[in-house]
Amino acid sequence: MTRHEATYTRRVPLNRDRVLRAAVALADATGIDALSMRRLAQELDVVPMALYKHVANKEELLDGMIDTVIGEIDPPAAGPDWQRVVRERILSARRVLLRHPWAARVIESRTGPTPAVLSYLDSMAASFRDGGLSADLTHHVMHAMGSRLLGFSQELFNASGPSGPPGPELAARYPHIAELAATAAHGGSMVGGGCDDQYEFEFALDLLLDGFENLRRQGWTSARTA
Repeated sequence: MTRHEATYTRRVPLNRDRVLRAAVALADATGIDALSMRRLAQELDVVPMALYKHVANKEELLDGMIDTVIGEIDPPAAGPDWQRVVRERILSARRVLLRHPWAARVIESRTGPTPAVLSYLDSMAASFRDGGLSADLTHHVMHAMGSRLLGFSQELFNASGPSGPPGPELAARYPHIAELAATAAHGGSMVGGGCDDQYEFEFALDLLLDGFENLRRQGWTSARTA
């Protein structure tokens, strides 16, 4: 047996799961914008055409990558406290998306939910229903939660620019913004103004969950607001 033949026999067979996991790892390492079928083929030590046996095109690759990432979210915990079950699941999703910072942008770019996202959202709806929320209330809860169900939210502004309190001229023009900026904890953040991302996410999450529970207790229906 030649050296080339021995290397070939030891090579891990290419399959869809291996392609997707390699693509996720490559996006983690280099960013989603650097991902291409050619670059992925190089990472897997195959010719680009070999990838198309497992993913039809770049869009199908991205869909599969999202499903791979969503598959890392913890399953729902057991227990009667629906708020705790939902909260822990969403925070698990947040930890997953923080490990894969490109994933939120790709999820937002999809024209429709992928199979794994649909399955995840279905299980989240089941957690609300198991907690006693009506189908009507659950429908509106899912809308209100939006991307928070998947562990991320779209903030008003990107904090990649200069941070810190506004100067005197801006503070005089926008006094309430200056007041809020002065109260923010300083540190790296995607929220802006030195805010603590995790704290802000959990603050909003708990506020929403408590509000939903209050509506459940009141027997809220959308017919009352029509």
